[in-house]
Amino acid sequence: YNALMHDAMSCFKARGITACAFGDIALEDVKGYREENLNSIGMKALFPLWGRSTKETAQTFIDLGFKSIITCVDTQALPLSFAGRLFDNRFLADLPKEADPSGEWGEFHSFVFDGPIFSRPVTFTVAQKLLRDNRFYYCDLIST
Repeated sequence: YNALMHDAMSCFKARGITACAFGDIALEDVKGYREENLNSIGMKALFPLWGRSTKETAQTFIDLGFKSIITCVDTQALPLSFAGRLFDNRFLADLPKEADPSGEWGEFHSFVFDGPIFSRPVTFTVAQKLLRDNRFYYCDLIST
């Protein structure tokens, strides 16, 4: 991962890009990791959501009209049934109270496929759900 990220960011830097934005909200170690890696090649890490309420951030994302699908769940936080679901108000209502509504603590990961900044939605079909490392359920998506 580090080598791939370094190569990709180096290519962007060579094209005159000096910063990369991340959607991290609260994890200091992840923020530091990203800053350190980008600093090593002379780029800056930006965190426009840093320190915001994760509940408000999740609701704003939905209210603005973005669409995403849950592509991975940590089974120590959520059951398999959350994998492959749309990230919407029903999803938020169904989350256990211990789960962060933005998945900031790794409960889930998602893929954004549509929203107000998209010229057209990314089309896909949901494929199989796979358990990996006896812990993480991945919902594979296939481009259509």
